[in-house]
Amino acid sequence: MTDRRAFLGASAAGAVGAMMSNPVYSQDATVPHKKRVDADQAHGVDIVLPRNRVPLSFVIDDSTCLVNMGHFCNPQFAEAWPNRDEYKKPWRRWPREIPDSFVREFGEWCADHGVKGKYSVVPYPACVGWLDRELPGWSRRELQESLKLVRELMVPHWDIHPEMITHTRVIDLKTGRPMEAINAATMENSFPQQHKSVDELASYLAYALRILERCDLPCEGITTPGGFGNRVKSELSLAVDEAVRDVYRVDLPHYFKYVHGGDQSTEPILEHVRGVGTEDLRLTVNVPAGTGDWFGGWQGDQASEPDRYANADASAGRMVDLIRRRQPAVMLCHWPGIYSNGSKNGFHAFQRIVTSLADRFGDETQWMKLSDIGRYWAAKELTSVRRSGNQIMLDAPFATRRFTIKIPRVQGVVFQQDRLRESNSMTELDAGAWVRHDGHGYVCIDLPKGKSLLSVETA
Repeated sequence: MTDRRAFLGASAAGAVGAMMSNPVYSQDATVPHKKRVDADQAHGVDIVLPRNRVPLSFVIDDSTCLVNMGHFCNPQFAEAWPNRDEYKKPWRRWPREIPDSFVREFGEWCADHGVKGKYSVVPYPACVGWLDRELPGWSRRELQESLKLVRELMVPHWDIHPEMITHTRVIDLKTGRPMEAINAATMENSFPQQHKSVDELASYLAYALRILERCDLPCEGITTPGGFGNRVKSELSLAVDEAVRDVYRVDLPHYFKYVHGGDQSTEPILEHVRGVGTEDLRLTVNVPAGTGDWFGGWQGDQASEPDRYANADASAGRMVDLIRRRQPAVMLCHWPGIYSNGSKNGFHAFQRIVTSLADRFGDETQWMKLSDIGRYWAAKELTSVRRSGNQIMLDAPFATRRFTIKIPRVQGVVFQQDRLRESNSMTELDAGAWVRHDGHGYVCIDLPKGKSLLSVETA
């Protein structure tokens, strides 16, 4: 588990494996050792992947309305870290805008191919302007139309996250202005440099969230810019829970910060779980990515390496490995690298990857938002499952869609008062149905919060 900015640099240098070994979790931010699914009480009932398919997702960082973060971030990073060659590139030649025409082209193609994931909207992008007020360099009408496009095209298929307030300069919450000094300590990518309390961090996150709330954008989680929170990982997890609940009143906050590689599990991690078995269950879901950014990079000037995700026939690549391991395959990119400074090379590479995966694994995978993956894992880990004869009692702290259970020797299924239809094959399995496969019944339901009853007929 590592800082994404450091990970991307190591990837370019060929040191990915070393950077992503030895994940570190604080002791108080891990899922309890005792799962709610007690094997002695469940009697062979197993919770499996949704629809018994591997979740796919696409994480887009450094996106926002109109502003090309690759162009505008670079000089600010160069001021804070003047000796880094990465920031000495000819950023003035790069376009200042990633136009809405490209957002529409990308979003419509993804909708047509079922792609889902997370799309950042930086609220005060690189200090250019406030998305809930003005964006100097663009008219108010252009800003409003850009926000409308995100609401109408992206929101149905993508989680919207702030990537903190600016992604560059740390903002003084008392004045709303960037800190006067410009150095590593006052850049969000490496903030904070000293201990911060949960409340201090939550205040900073909530400031970003409220801007997006005023833009009528829904949020269930946040994305950290680079190494934000590296020194306060446990406090950050609690702050996400506090800020997202406070601003958006959601019951299950999540966040994206980490990249898991090698043999590390890419399953979501339930952190700071407390109040299990009560009405006041609280936790934060940490949803990691499983790849590096091998598109055009955060500056949009690199050549894409699509085969690192999946080669043309999807016989090799990191996404292929994760699918074969039956773990969430979450692909990472930066928005400037998809636009590729106008060439769209990253987008074209992405399209090829998606179609390759669909051709080979379309019946074994499904695209999901990060929030839906996190919610499924929370239900998977924390739903109480008890079996008595042919009745299976479920007590779920969170509702989730396409909750799938494997039960031995099933001949028929009733959920609550409704008899579920039997599907002809595993590929047709969806909510409200069950299918026979390898001597088991796979039952797929939209699981409600609270108690519910599944009755099965067995051989």
